[in-house]
Amino acid sequence: MALFLFLILAAIVLGLIGVVAKGLFYLLVIGVVVLVVDLILVGARWSRRSRRHPVR
Repeated sequence: MALFLFLILAAIVLGLIGVVAKGLFYLLVIGVVVLVVDLILVGARWSRRSRRHPVR
């Protein structure tokens, strides 16, 4: 969970720097990519957990 929060924070910071700083648009792109990868990893982890406990 700490890694998830750290990656979210890193994505937000990179996105803000990419938007504010002139000529650093690539940081915004990197921030978005980090956010998407983070959400995919968390989704995969949660789907793995849900398979162990069948729905009643």
